[in-house]
Amino acid sequence: MAPLIIISGPSGSGKTTVVSELLRTTHLPIRRAITATTREPRVGELGERDYHFWMRDRFEREIAAGGLIEYALVHARDYYGTPRSEVDLYLAQGTGVLLVIDVQGAEQVRRLHPEAFSIFLRVPSDSYADRLRERGDDEAAITRRMTSATRELERCGEYNYQLVNDRLPETVARLEDIIARQFPVRSEDTNAR
Repeated sequence: MAPLIIISGPSGSGKTTVVSELLRTTHLPIRRAITATTREPRVGELGERDYHFWMRDRFEREIAAGGLIEYALVHARDYYGTPRSEVDLYLAQGTGVLLVIDVQGAEQVRRLHPEAFSIFLRVPSDSYADRLRERGDDEAAITRRMTSATRELERCGEYNYQLVNDRLPETVARLEDIIARQFPVRSEDTNAR
């Protein structure tokens, strides 16, 4: 089986940017699971590429049917979750799956998949609010997300690895190295040494 990799971090830590750049440049057999959400798309986001944008009733039907490996009500308003169809088949075929999820979802996944490897992404200083402003969040959203970020940072010790997102190319290279070490060593790899 390929590795299941959890990547979490507060809003503004650069999770989406780092993972997108990794997927664009890596030769590792990995993919990002597309998360489902009930929130409205942001400018530039596309359904089925960035998220599965579902209505609340569909999301709740998927919860009831066991169709999600994790889900959470985030910021007390929108559901986010990972459909099983985005994970199980790919892992069985040898493709590593990256779950870009919050700390609540990570906790659920670790219970179901204790073999999952988890990475917490953070920025080098208290620049979360500035990053949220740069991406266009309004002040009410920033306040709400900063409250959540404080709670998430308190849980970073639950992760196997913490990665500081200081410069994008270096962060992507470090993430790729960490993920590469999670793949099982194949016999032909050891014979080549």
